[in-house]
Amino acid sequence: MRKFSLLFLFLGLNLFSSQKILFDNTKAEMAGNADWVIDSDGGTAQRTPTPAQSGITSSTSETYWKGALSAWGVDLVKTNPNYILETLPASGKITYGDSTNPQDLSNYKVYIVDEPNTKFTVAESNAIVNFVKNGGGLFMISDHTISDRNNDGWDSPAIWNDLMSNNTVLSNPFGITFDLKNLSGTYTNIANLPTNPVLHGTAGNPSMIMLSNGTSMTLNTAKNSSVQGLMFTTGTFGTTNALVSTATYGTGKVVALGDSSIPDDGTGNSGNTLYNGYTGDANGNHKPLLLNAVMWLASASNLSLADVSAAELSAYPNPSSDFLNFKGSSVKNTEYVIVDASGRTVAKSVTNGNQVDIRNLTNGVYTLMLSVDGQTKSVRFIKN
Repeated sequence: MRKFSLLFLFLGLNLFSSQKILFDNTKAEMAGNADWVIDSDGGTAQRTPTPAQSGITSSTSETYWKGALSAWGVDLVKTNPNYILETLPASGKITYGDSTNPQDLSNYKVYIVDEPNTKFTVAESNAIVNFVKNGGGLFMISDHTISDRNNDGWDSPAIWNDLMSNNTVLSNPFGITFDLKNLSGTYTNIANLPTNPVLHGTAGNPSMIMLSNGTSMTLNTAKNSSVQGLMFTTGTFGTTNALVSTATYGTGKVVALGDSSIPDDGTGNSGNTLYNGYTGDANGNHKPLLLNAVMWLASASNLSLADVSAAELSAYPNPSSDFLNFKGSSVKNTEYVIVDASGRTVAKSVTNGNQVDIRNLTNGVYTLMLSVDGQTKSVRFIKN
């Protein structure tokens, strides 16, 4: 007969453990008048930005790295020093589950692709979709139609749409289609989602967006019921005219943005004409939007008990769910305690199924402690 006890031991996983964020440079992101990388030395974006990110402090300038996304990159490190930023260089491979590739997507929590200018192969599309399906966070950034910077006949809206329609995993898995448009303007049509972590995250509450030749999106809730628009050209909800959208797929997450000008910090290789959309446009609202988006993509997705008898935690809870869902051969008679940030117990019970009910918890950061056979481990999670 098993004996259950509650041991207040914080032995488990840390919410702020190292998380690797990968910026793509395999799809001609530096072609033409673009420099969509966090760092380029001598005109080439290497895997590891230099100087080392360990040298970044709260007062570090974005010129610490050289690239039109350097301000975004530096700010991400300032936001969470446990983020490890890398670039997938032009010579890199987009794979998922390939142990021979040191930069296989399975090694990363977030994958950011800013305005791809060459088409993904079917194998690459499958890798990206499976990356999301299995818990990864994908940030898709497009630009306007007829923005083909390398003159290969493909521009970013068509490239993203091709990835979603020509993978062999699932057609349009995220429910997002980039419109073939060229839009410019400043918009304040924000969805009324007061607890949304992208619109109301720790980096701030973005209330405006400015497109400088970008595009919108059409959303398909029949393909993905979770897809939703956050900012629009007109209106504050619906499935058309979305400028920023999010979706979940499998245990992963997606953010989609319609304009590459938004993360552009105005710096980069000499000869390129760049503009500061990151902090210079939309009254500075783009910075919190982008930082919140990455933090959401990197946040916990699912909680799993691989072996209940050993109380092993191998993943995280879904922060948008009302329940913590467990996977395993037997999740019964397992005692749990949930405490809030002050150490105060807010829930305590025994689960005889595969879920822990968190519907009565207010939004915030909590620690879940599970105990079985005298063994206790814990994991932090965000309810939002």
